[in-house]
Amino acid sequence: MEDSFCFDRIVERKGSGCVKWDAKRPVEVEGDVIPLWVADMDFPAAPCIRKAMQERMDHGVFGYTCVPRAYYECVSKWFSRRHGWTPDPSWMIYTTGVVPGISAVIKALAAPGDEVVILTPVYNCFFSCIRNNDCVISESPLRTVTGPRYVIDFEDLERKCASPRAKILLMCNPHNPAGRLWTREELEKVAAIARRHGVIIVSDEIHCELVAPGSHYIPMAVIDQANCVTLCSPSKSFNIAGLQMATIVTDNPDWLARIDKAININEICDVNPFAPVAGMAAYSEEGEKWLDELNKYIYANYDYLCGRLRSELPDFPVYEMEATYLAWVDCHVLKMSSQEIEEELLRSEKVWVNAGSMYGAEGFVRINLATSRALLSEGLDRMIRGLERLHREAR
Repeated sequence: MEDSFCFDRIVERKGSGCVKWDAKRPVEVEGDVIPLWVADMDFPAAPCIRKAMQERMDHGVFGYTCVPRAYYECVSKWFSRRHGWTPDPSWMIYTTGVVPGISAVIKALAAPGDEVVILTPVYNCFFSCIRNNDCVISESPLRTVTGPRYVIDFEDLERKCASPRAKILLMCNPHNPAGRLWTREELEKVAAIARRHGVIIVSDEIHCELVAPGSHYIPMAVIDQANCVTLCSPSKSFNIAGLQMATIVTDNPDWLARIDKAININEICDVNPFAPVAGMAAYSEEGEKWLDELNKYIYANYDYLCGRLRSELPDFPVYEMEATYLAWVDCHVLKMSSQEIEEELLRSEKVWVNAGSMYGAEGFVRINLATSRALLSEGLDRMIRGLERLHREAR
């Protein structure tokens, strides 16, 4: 493996203007903070991406950018090769990111007052995308089973989709923050429910490449292409989110035209000159090799986290993480709000995690594992020390 694939190498990011390390914190803290919060990796992008971007940089002119058909062909070939789904380039439209894309799709396919069903806990921007389009949030809570792990409550999901006001089922596949890699059987049940009640599935699949080695992600479009709008991007899995580009896919020409109109209404119809170049480099054989090594490293970090919490904090269960790089830890034993836990760990231990309440679930924290083992180890030292103290005080 070449040196550039060495994920143990620590990159100094403080002062680089990145959100993860330089954003304003929820409480004032002096000294160095280890950030294990926002879903951003501390690893440099794959060498093939950096090379392609350098070549574009050397051109020296950075005007308004056309997205070439070659970009869409790369997307199609990548998903065909890795995931058994071959979307036609004519089904695709680009935008500046998955979250702006979700908002545009909701604007295009739902009306103010319509209900958008979500499986909670779920990515926090789902809530804001729904509210910002004057639609109504309809939550179908996931159930915890032995593992612990989350499963879909299909009876409840059926009830929510049966509402005459339900228009969209906004999925997260794989699921953030639950860490679930939905099975074919689960996706088929979801698709059948949506079909029965005339609900459109909108599937955020930004985490689709971040899966446990040996596991396999199934695109929702493989199950029901005709009733699905898919949003995807290499941004999360290749750590190029700051380049701001995503792809929306549907084979329904009417939906695609309406989404295109919404994208232009929202003024999210331009991307920068580096985004398509980086995306095509990511979706290459070299990018694939880097990605496979990345997943091995992330899941070794997950095993390390689980081992430490089992031995040092047995009253804080870690949910099974089949996908993403975001560990979900149950802190209900503290009898504190998630926000209080986040702020106390930041204030007293200088480690920053996400409060579960952001995602619609009190009593949990979300931990970003996409960092070097050395930084993760120090962050866990601090987190465990803080949680142990809070646990003693709660008794």
